[in-house]
Amino acid sequence: MRSVVTIAKAVFFDSIRRRILLAVLVFAGIMVALIPSLPDYGVGVERAVFGEIALAVTFLASLVVTLGLAVTRVPSEVERRTVYAVLARPVARWQYLVGTWLGTFAMVGVLVAAFVAVDIAVGAAVYGALMWRLALGALGIWLEMGVLAAFGIAVSTVVSPVTAIVAEAAFLFIGHSKATLLGAEGALALKAFYPSLDAFNVVAPVTHGTGVPPLYLASMFVVFVGFVGMLLVLGAVLFGGRDL
Repeated sequence: MRSVVTIAKAVFFDSIRRRILLAVLVFAGIMVALIPSLPDYGVGVERAVFGEIALAVTFLASLVVTLGLAVTRVPSEVERRTVYAVLARPVARWQYLVGTWLGTFAMVGVLVAAFVAVDIAVGAAVYGALMWRLALGALGIWLEMGVLAAFGIAVSTVVSPVTAIVAEAAFLFIGHSKATLLGAEGALALKAFYPSLDAFNVVAPVTHGTGVPPLYLASMFVVFVGFVGMLLVLGAVLFGGRDL
């Protein structure tokens, strides 16, 4: 476990040094600050519209960062041969992948937390309302980014970053097609497991409704753990069979 944590810390602090994080954070902050300047849609409605757009910006910015970190980490370290120094120590390949995912997931979590803090602050300043439910929407985004990071890291162990990004796009599209394919919404009832990312989409209840019930929050974590566990095992198998 110590090896996993050490690798995660290295990935986390290395990610902070990348300028893409600062650029995305500044751009997203400007976008959120400009949202209140959009046309009004009626009393109360503009708050919901603000929440929807703010979460959409948070999702897109987090997606860019997640893709940039997840699909490039392993290939770049293999190309620079720095991965050999890590694996030469008593570190298994699965520990290396889990540590890489954990560091990426933590970095994206900090980014999402910063976004939602700006969202709530702008909402309070402009509309005089503490939109704390946006934090639930941000939680769903963070968990989904964790799944996407696990998929990207797993796939990037055997393909190039460009191919991994294409695979991520396909995974994202298929993962949000459950309602179309099966006619079911999310994972509220904890039905038979299906690779659906709709479980993390709680924008409607947190912006137009009364929030997310505890059972649904629990189902989100069940789907998250199932997805991440399955994908990291797959990544460990693929990476373990690769000739370095």
